[in-house]
Amino acid sequence: MQLKIMPKKKHLSAGGVPLILFLCQMISALDVPLDLVQPPTITQQSPKDYIIDPRENIVIQCEAKGKPPPSFSWTRNGTHFDIDKDPLVTMKPGSGTLVINIMSEGKAETYEGVYQCTARNERGAAVSNNIVVRPSRSPLWTKERLEPIVLQNGQSLVLPCRPPIGLPPAIIFWMDNSFQRLPQSERVSQGLNGDLYFSNVLPEDTREDYICYARFNHTQTIQQKQPISLKVISVDELNDTIAANLSDTEFYGAKSSKERPPTFLTPEGNESHKEELRGNVLSLECIAEGLPTPIIYWIKEDGMLPANRTFYRNFKKTLQITHVSEADSGNYQCIAKNALGAVHHTISVTVKAAPYWIVAPQNLVLSPGENGTLICRANGNPKPRISWLTNGVPIEIALDDPSRKIDGDTIIFSNVQESSSAVYQCNASNKYGYLLANAFVNVLAEPPRILTSANTLYQVIANRPALLDCAFFGSPMPTIEWFKGTKGSALHEDIYVLHDNGTLEIPVAQKDSTGTYTCVARNKLGMAKNEVHLEIKDPTRIIKQPEYAVVQRGSKVSFECRVKHDHTLIPTIMWLKDNGELPNDERFSTDKDHLVVSDVKDDDGGTYTCTANTTLDSASASAVLRVVDVPNPPFDLELTNQLDKSVQLTWTPGDDNNSPITKFIIEYEDAMHDAGLWRHQAEVSGTQTTAQLKLSPYVNYSFRVMAENSIGRSMPSEASEQYLTKAAEPDQNPMAVEGLGTEPDNLVITWKPLNGFQSNGPGLQYKVSWRQKDGDDEWTSVVVANVSKYIVSGTPTFVPYLIKVQALNDVGFAPEPAAVMGHSGEDLPMVAPGNVRVSVVNSTLAEVHWDPVPPKSVRGHLQGYRIYYWKTQSSSKRNRRHIEKKILTFQGTKTHGMLPGLQPYSHYALNVRVVNGKGEGPASTDRGFHTPEGVPSAPSSLKIVNPTLDSLTLEWDPPSHPNGILTEYILQYQPINSTHELGPLVDLKIPANKTRWTLKNLNFSTRYKFYFYAQTSVGPGSQITEEAITTVDEAMASRQVDIATQGWFIGLMCAVALLILILLIVCFIRRNKGGKYPVKEKEDAHADPEIQPMKEDDGTFGEYRSFESDAEDHKPLKKGSRTPSDRTVKKEDSDDSLVDYGEGVNGQFNEDGSFIGQYSGKKEKEPAEGNESSEAPSPVNAMNSFV
Repeated sequence: MQLKIMPKKKHLSAGGVPLILFLCQMISALDVPLDLVQPPTITQQSPKDYIIDPRENIVIQCEAKGKPPPSFSWTRNGTHFDIDKDPLVTMKPGSGTLVINIMSEGKAETYEGVYQCTARNERGAAVSNNIVVRPSRSPLWTKERLEPIVLQNGQSLVLPCRPPIGLPPAIIFWMDNSFQRLPQSERVSQGLNGDLYFSNVLPEDTREDYICYARFNHTQTIQQKQPISLKVISVDELNDTIAANLSDTEFYGAKSSKERPPTFLTPEGNESHKEELRGNVLSLECIAEGLPTPIIYWIKEDGMLPANRTFYRNFKKTLQITHVSEADSGNYQCIAKNALGAVHHTISVTVKAAPYWIVAPQNLVLSPGENGTLICRANGNPKPRISWLTNGVPIEIALDDPSRKIDGDTIIFSNVQESSSAVYQCNASNKYGYLLANAFVNVLAEPPRILTSANTLYQVIANRPALLDCAFFGSPMPTIEWFKGTKGSALHEDIYVLHDNGTLEIPVAQKDSTGTYTCVARNKLGMAKNEVHLEIKDPTRIIKQPEYAVVQRGSKVSFECRVKHDHTLIPTIMWLKDNGELPNDERFSTDKDHLVVSDVKDDDGGTYTCTANTTLDSASASAVLRVVDVPNPPFDLELTNQLDKSVQLTWTPGDDNNSPITKFIIEYEDAMHDAGLWRHQAEVSGTQTTAQLKLSPYVNYSFRVMAENSIGRSMPSEASEQYLTKAAEPDQNPMAVEGLGTEPDNLVITWKPLNGFQSNGPGLQYKVSWRQKDGDDEWTSVVVANVSKYIVSGTPTFVPYLIKVQALNDVGFAPEPAAVMGHSGEDLPMVAPGNVRVSVVNSTLAEVHWDPVPPKSVRGHLQGYRIYYWKTQSSSKRNRRHIEKKILTFQGTKTHGMLPGLQPYSHYALNVRVVNGKGEGPASTDRGFHTPEGVPSAPSSLKIVNPTLDSLTLEWDPPSHPNGILTEYILQYQPINSTHELGPLVDLKIPANKTRWTLKNLNFSTRYKFYFYAQTSVGPGSQITEEAITTVDEAMASRQVDIATQGWFIGLMCAVALLILILLIVCFIRRNKGGKYPVKEKEDAHADPEIQPMKEDDGTFGEYRSFESDAEDHKPLKKGSRTPSDRTVKKEDSDDSLVDYGEGVNGQFNEDGSFIGQYSGKKEKEPAEGNESSEAPSPVNAMNSFV
């Protein structure tokens, strides 16, 4: 029973029916296994038109398969070819291929003809195409005498090639004696027939070796035509050669050499016809002559030229359309046009067609009793004739078969039996060719078999199609069913597609598509199945793509390409440049993720592609490298339009090195005045290549040009030729003209001379002119050489003058200069300022007033007034040392000024003088004044001596600057307890005549802080501070010594010492490892927890604060430190931290207990708590530390 023909693809329905495919009976995609009986099938044969090389043996191929293996026979020119009778002909074993041995003897021409091969076995016979065997030919040119051609300039010319007819046709080209191809252009080109066409000839076309070559590719030979000589002459030269033999005009037309409109050299006339076969390349040609050279255009009269199949060759003289079809038939028009006119030619194109298949017959496998059809449909122009053969015999004369019926291009089979097996040939032919196809009918009864290998593993990238093969065979045609998984559940989903060859397609494979798939084939004779396996892999992706790069020549560039891939796949990274391999250059280096190009050159620019390949997929990414650099220098500098004061400079730009030129910089050199020095002349846009330059007279110019782009400036070009401009009178006068006298009776006139470039000619001089500004005198003039100064003597003192300096040279004078004003020399002022008055503002500031002097008495430029002042003596008469004079200058016409920085309570004197450019005038009468009292400076020193249990003695020196009469001293002091807190402040007034004072009734062993300052009637002065400690009570010290002699106390002290030693070692290690650390942090880390501010309600002392931000927090107070005048304790007044002092002072006691030495200098603080004291390590002090 024959199965129904099903569609090419069948998609799974969504209705839950198992996936079953009923395949069509025609198994064009499947072959019958060779172990089954089957008719012959031609598998290989020589081409229909078989051109052979006569120098080699002839091999005519014919290969076929079948079961049983077929036997072969040949016909030649329609009759049986008995190969046994020709000793030169043999047939390859197991093959139908003929080998004709003509290399030992015989000629290829003997075996020309039409050959056909037949392969036959018990099931039928298959035949090959008619194979036309012809030997290739490469004949020589016939000998001919070619006369030299002489043409007038501008005439047209056709040099004929006319190659010998060979097989296959030769390829034509024109060369010279040196085997160099002759240049071709719109004016000179080779036609399709091989001739060389000149639209018009030029003198450079003159040569004696125009040679046409014919290359025969089949035999790899080249034939050469005799050289043709051409000479192109002018009209005058033509008249000189009239006597020569010019009668042979076969190769050229005697047209005028004047300009003329176009005419066609080929094709001739206004219309022509062209016929081409379907599928070939249509080539249309139009070549025109004319002067000037014509340009060719193409149009299709009744439609558009096909965009993707139209090509222009030979400078648009040839139009080609590929893969032509009947739709390309029509009228094509070529137009030749020049300035004098146009000419048209119409080519009518007809497209014919050799037969081509619409439906070619396919092999048919049927089981006994089934039905089937063979269809043979072809088309062509004209329409081909269809004829059938069976086993190589026309079906009309073949044995009758009741199971078949012929219906034109179709054979219908019904109820076939094993005897119905045969090979059928379909022949479709027309005047342009034929088609021959073999298709067998094979009647078999076979159970299903699966041809795909078992347990095949398919690996597919996710989200891509997966194709699982299930090649099968069986007769009747089996049905195919696919299952997934070990449980054998049939596929019901609609995401699958089953192809008619049994292949299962998963259009978009996902990770869950992984698994085992089973293909089952069934027919009425049995069942077969096969398992395959599918693995889904992650796609290869480039997660870091190379990026576009612009680099300067000579630098380095790196491209990065980072790849992510399935862990079971190993990618191979490959770098390409412009889709080719990287240059074999050590400058290119690659590693896992990078491509590095060192010392980048111009040729390195292009597209770089990173490709990651695995066995299943690939990914690629590209980036463009643009190599830039400063431009190359311009060249070919040329000077044109050379005028007296201008010239045109032209240049050719150098390569811009991939960065557009933005501007050109033009510089000049004056070889006459400043040789070797290049100066800026002008700048022009980067699109210009000429510049009109303004010039100065009498300069020997050279120019150079530099180009600039975004990268930088090029090297300068070579210098242009020199250009010397004519001399002219100066066009400017000296600048910076001044008139200033150096003596009371002279006037010095100075100016900035012109340079050689500005002189405009030889003999540069200056005309110097002057006259008094306020008089009626005439100008006095003098001409001086090229100098910069002239002195006028005998002038009145400080008189205004008008001055002019004019340049001149051998040609003439510069324009009249403008006059400037100057003055003759100055003299010292004659009069002192009068009415000098002094007003005392405060103890350090006074204001002075004076009357101005008459302007004429200044005798120069008034620069200001100068005050001399000095201290005569102190009002206290304690300091009678004369102080040097101080000077203050007040600019301009100012008549008052302030004297700052005076010393209080002092006598001063001053005078005032006027100042001009020459110097000072006489001094005014001295004026004295007195400054009032001020506050004193701090006492010069403060010492604390003779400490006892309850008293301290203070000694001091008076202030170095009392600034008045001292009225008294003020002493303030307060105790400091063990927690560094300040006690109540005590005030004490001391007479001004004292320099020593003893404080009594103090607490024993207590630290006190003192604030000391002097006072005048104005107020208190700056303070000085100091600290001291009263001594220890002897009885308590005795008790403490007794305690210290106890054994338990000695053991405790040893333990404390050991602990301190350990802490010191730890601190030392920390310092070596961690470097320095802030002192404040150290103190915070080891601060005694008992040292905390006491509560406000304790009432004992106020809070003593440590100011962390002060850099001197941990420094002891220095002798002479001061507090503000308001006597409040501020941060800067008491920077000392009691941590520095420990429990005592940096001093020692004598045997009698008296205090010796004073605290001074900062002690290095130890990191361990309890080691802050700098006292001698006595039991008494140790006891005090723990009380």
